[in-house]
Parts: sequence; C-alpha cells; structure tokens
Amino acid sequence: GITFPGGHVEPGEAFADSVIREVFEETGLTIENPQLCGVKQFQTRRNERYVVFLYRADRFSGSLRSSDEGQVFWLPRQKLPEQTLVPDFLDMVRIFETDTLSEFIYSKTEDGWNIQLL
Repeated sequence: GITFPGGHVEPGEAFADSVIREVFEETGLTIENPQLCGVKQFQTRRNERYVVFLYRADRFSGSLRSSDEGQVFWLPRQKLPEQTLVPDFLDMVRIFETDTLSEFIYSKTEDGWNIQLL
C-alpha cells in the first residue's frame, strides 16, 4: 500500500540530511528544512526496539518522479481513505497533522498489537 518515503541513515550522516537524501532519491523532490514531528516505535521479533523518526517539510523544489522504490503521485488529502494504504498510514498522518501528538507506539497485548498515539 501507499506509504511515506523513507529509508536508512548512512554512517556519519545527520538524520535531517538522510531525510533530504531519501526523499530526493524516491521522489525527485528536494525538501527544505525538514522538522522532526514525531517518532514511531515497536519491538522487533528479536525483541529489539525499532525507532522511526517522522519528519515533515512544507517547502520543496524539483519535479515529482517515480523511482525503483515505487510509483509516486500527488493525491488530495481527502482521497487518502479511498486508497490502498499500509495498515498504520492514517495513524502516521495524524502525527504529521497534529501538533499535540508526537509519539506512535505499538505495544503487545494478549489480543495482538495495540497502537497508541501520544
């Protein structure tokens, strides 16, 4: 399903620089001044803590293009629920859109996984 651009941090690379690089590699757009707006975390199968930093930016230059990572396209915000999305995409969108939320955590319960937005 649809998800945000993302990737890894190169050795010695700043987090914000990795965001700029990954967005460019996957979309052809050069974003400006990415701001950390939240974190997503969960435990892996090997019981390691996996942390994803969520950044947003409101300025960019360049032309949108797809890459080996997948097809990219503009879509009106209100059309998102009609799309095939990764399962937690709309919860991540809430982190991006809500200044009072900054943490997205999966916690294990007896019934499976629970999502908490804090």
